[in-house]
Amino acid sequence: MSNAEGTRVIAQSDEAERAAPHKVPETERADAGGSGAESAPFADTERVSDAFEDDFWDIPCEKAGVANYGTDQTGTPDHGTETWAPDRGTGTDTDTPPLGTEESRTPDHGAKPGTETGTAHTVVGEPGAEDHGPKDDGAEDVPDAVREEPDVPAPSGPAELVLTRPRGLAGLLWKNLGQADFGPRRFRLGPARERLETAGQSFLTGFNAMIAREVERIDDLPEELRGFAYEGAGMACAHLDILTITGGRRLRDLLNGQGMRYPHLVHMGTGWAYARLHMRPMWGIRSVHPLLRWLAFDGFGFHQGFFLTDRTVGRQRTAGLMDRTQRAIFDQGLGRMLWFHECAGVDDVVLRIAEFPAGRRADLWSGVGLAATYVGGASAADLEWLASAATEDGFRAHLAQGSAFGCASRLISGIVPEHTVAAAPALCGVEVDEAGAWTDTTLIALGHNAHSGDHYQAWRAGIRKAWARRNRDS
Repeated sequence: MSNAEGTRVIAQSDEAERAAPHKVPETERADAGGSGAESAPFADTERVSDAFEDDFWDIPCEKAGVANYGTDQTGTPDHGTETWAPDRGTGTDTDTPPLGTEESRTPDHGAKPGTETGTAHTVVGEPGAEDHGPKDDGAEDVPDAVREEPDVPAPSGPAELVLTRPRGLAGLLWKNLGQADFGPRRFRLGPARERLETAGQSFLTGFNAMIAREVERIDDLPEELRGFAYEGAGMACAHLDILTITGGRRLRDLLNGQGMRYPHLVHMGTGWAYARLHMRPMWGIRSVHPLLRWLAFDGFGFHQGFFLTDRTVGRQRTAGLMDRTQRAIFDQGLGRMLWFHECAGVDDVVLRIAEFPAGRRADLWSGVGLAATYVGGASAADLEWLASAATEDGFRAHLAQGSAFGCASRLISGIVPEHTVAAAPALCGVEVDEAGAWTDTTLIALGHNAHSGDHYQAWRAGIRKAWARRNRDS
């Protein structure tokens, strides 16, 4: 199926949805102790930890790098003589030291074919939600949703646009591009750092463009970066729609207009807005795409992994009040985040996934495949090694399914960069067009009434079956 046909599949589903507004189905009962309501806020035990999340987002790079995270002005970690390890014994939200360099996690590059031994990425630990240092005076008097970020000199680069910061409430939501720096986040550093940081800066630029009502300026960015910017614009639309109780008007306008060719990324961005407002996705926004709306949980998982890494990655906790399907999509987003967290280091990603229980690794592999295909950052040889590791772990089909999602997202946008062209054969075993067609044909087979979480999971399963048939026939 061609790219144009794939775009029509999305457009036809949107038209059917607008003709008959979708009613969100009741969710399954959550795990014991939860209410199961999607609109419920975080549990009280999670509020304590999540309170740090807002401060982490708003810390200036210079301040975070020196005062809060023990780094010097070059971003080099100063771990001293001690090495901390995560506390996975209790699974509670008590304060724990941030994860540091663990000698046991040093990748064995000798086992990787075609590489030299002794090569390793710089380990900078993980961003901790529990260790943030003193708060700025008066920060507690400002609501989390509208707190103004300190002025930090934003880096100049391909992701930067000259935008006019609005006044009032919208101005308080403004984000600084310096927040995408991996140094204060204590992410692993590697050769792909610039590419991944630029993607993050593009996300924040898209958010600011929507806040400034200059969303048309997103198309001034380089073509390869626009998808990330529209993801940020989706976050801004959902954020404003929820705060102003519009029922999703801004988000629908974006999907029907400027962001029409980026539906997957826009829906992922809505999950960030819910996370920032301490809500679960799908509350307060109606009549978006009936199936792609589940990608909000993907964005939700990415956000929680990015800002609550010690808890979400180190202690392997998920957010509460979610059913099984929502948790699976949450883990897909967490897998995407691991690609950023490990700076596209394939060995490090494989080792990180291996730390999770087997029941969660399938969805993590799916997210890694999506990020590796859409964002890039690894060589073709590294991607082949990634596929080999997924096969050994028993989740090769899930890696291919995530990669097919990445191919489809690029095809619909009409912009297919070289790293996506290289990733499709390595991860899916076919070219970009064929991998993207798997998502289209499976979506068509579900029919126009597909809307539930079970339908979304069936969509993913159908893509895996398409890969398995192609792999069997080849």
